[in-house]
Amino acid sequence: MKRFWLLACLMAVSLAFVLLLGSRPSVAQEAKEAAADKSAAATTHQKAEESQKAPPEGPKFIRVRRDEKGKPVAMETAVVRYVSADRPGVTVDLVGAIHIADKSYYDELNKRFETYEVVLYELVAPEGTRIPKEGRPGNTAHPIGAMQNGMGAMLELEHQLDRVDYTKENFVHADMSPEDFSKSMEKRGESLMQMFLRLMGQGMVQQAAQQQKEGGAGSTDLGLLMALFSKDRAHKLKSLFADQFENMESQMLVFNGPEGSTIITERNKKAFEVLDKQLKAGKKNVAVFYGAGHLPDMEQRLATDFGLKREGEKWLTAWSLEKK
Repeated sequence: MKRFWLLACLMAVSLAFVLLLGSRPSVAQEAKEAAADKSAAATTHQKAEESQKAPPEGPKFIRVRRDEKGKPVAMETAVVRYVSADRPGVTVDLVGAIHIADKSYYDELNKRFETYEVVLYELVAPEGTRIPKEGRPGNTAHPIGAMQNGMGAMLELEHQLDRVDYTKENFVHADMSPEDFSKSMEKRGESLMQMFLRLMGQGMVQQAAQQQKEGGAGSTDLGLLMALFSKDRAHKLKSLFADQFENMESQMLVFNGPEGSTIITERNKKAFEVLDKQLKAGKKNVAVFYGAGHLPDMEQRLATDFGLKREGEKWLTAWSLEKK
């Protein structure tokens, strides 16, 4: 059970990221959502099980690299390049993001971002929002900020908003506003609590599968207990969580129904509206910097809407899992 709650919190960091500058729902709206979520909770675990039983085939944008003995040595995210003969000179890179990671990971991203004409970035915030260079202002007392800071401290990782330099001239906001995000969720009958419940259901399914793989709950719980009280706690916890994060693409699909979702489908549509404007304005070397869970859908959109196909990829180390 302890492992489940830690996993749920870690997965929630990615969900919380998109809400960092979002507006808080009204009390009436929260009550309405809570009532709806009581009935939604009953089917959450079943949907998560269905997603887990039939993981989608497709390209990977996040992976765990292992040594010859199968021991994890790094969790990595992809930078994937797309080109088309019909768009000579145009390259679009999908840059997968992990929202809490090693400082060296964000240092590498900052250097790489300098090579692009435009970097489109995600953040549910008013249009044109820029993050100050010193990081997130006044968020430490907010529950979301506190959770992110707590997970970062436990795993000895940095937060994306504190380390990526969003003040660069080539950075362009490419995400929904809080108002549009809320309207889309209301129109689709979605809620933040519903999304979190689905994450919890997915976490329970993964925990059960991991316990079965490891020979029962005892071995899983013992491993977590040893990690929590280890002198090398951060390293051991990261190693435990790496396998779950490697399946982030399938975890994100738990949000999507037949018509998609606000958190993936609608935000990706908005990002690609901005991409289309940039390409029509003559930009030829563009990066789309989004959470890795968004990228499978984005790759399909690049092929369908822009005629761009994958040319190559490079992997960056987000978490070093080697013992220091």
